[in-house]
Amino acid sequence: MSQFFRGNRVRRKIFFFFYLWIGLGLIFLMPIESKAEPSDGMDIEEFNSGFVDRSKSDWMARSDERMEFKEEAGPSFPEEEVLEERIWDPLEPLNRIFFHVNDRLYFWVLKPVATGYQKVFSKEVRNGVSNFFSNIATPIRLVNCVLQANLKGAATETLRFLINTPFGLFGFLDPAQKEFGLEKREEDLGQTFGVWGFGPAFYLEWPIIGSSNLRDTLGYIGDLFLDPITYLPSTPIRIGLKTYEKVNETSLRLGEYEDFKKVVLDPYIAKREAYHQNRKYKIKERK
Repeated sequence: MSQFFRGNRVRRKIFFFFYLWIGLGLIFLMPIESKAEPSDGMDIEEFNSGFVDRSKSDWMARSDERMEFKEEAGPSFPEEEVLEERIWDPLEPLNRIFFHVNDRLYFWVLKPVATGYQKVFSKEVRNGVSNFFSNIATPIRLVNCVLQANLKGAATETLRFLINTPFGLFGFLDPAQKEFGLEKREEDLGQTFGVWGFGPAFYLEWPIIGSSNLRDTLGYIGDLFLDPITYLPSTPIRIGLKTYEKVNETSLRLGEYEDFKKVVLDPYIAKREAYHQNRKYKIKERK
């Protein structure tokens, strides 16, 4: 009994600090976007180098056997609009350090592991694994649809889960989309905050996680509480599953990051602005 109450106290403390963190963060989530001019040592072509045409909501639009590097780019924007609203980046020196750390982690660790994994498992199997993890993450998308008053999206996510879990081998298959045309709704708490009117504040590059901003970082933390994997009792299992998910997703997109780096002059700036425009586009779509 005493262990039960101690466990409750621990959980209460966790939730207290979580809501405190969210509350303090929201204070700073004002719509801060710097008026940009193609200065800072780069011309318009360099500034726009990370922006490519986009017709889908994914980072990359599928082309034949693999996807091209387009997801972060968002839709195509007029040059004046792109230059008008660049995200504030007061921590650029530190962010660049983390960007290079992530770059090395990709080439030295993640890419070699994902390449070996790709050679062992077929694309069909890897797509099934991706579907499985997506099915597990249904609560994140469902709750955020509700928070955005997107009842149609919430109903779609509910139906997808009820169909794919029993009839799609726990989500490895996607009969909800294939047979009923129920498309997955890509929603997260960062987008929900944006729909509520909170701005990104400033850009952040996190080790391993990658591109983010203050709003999306707070949203990411909140989404962890909606992720069923978070509540698994074993920390090694939780870390192992998340690592496996990352390797599997990377194996489906090998070559995209390399292609991206070839066509931009400053990968950090291109990635930062492309991420910002993509998130802005997704939030605008939902308002």
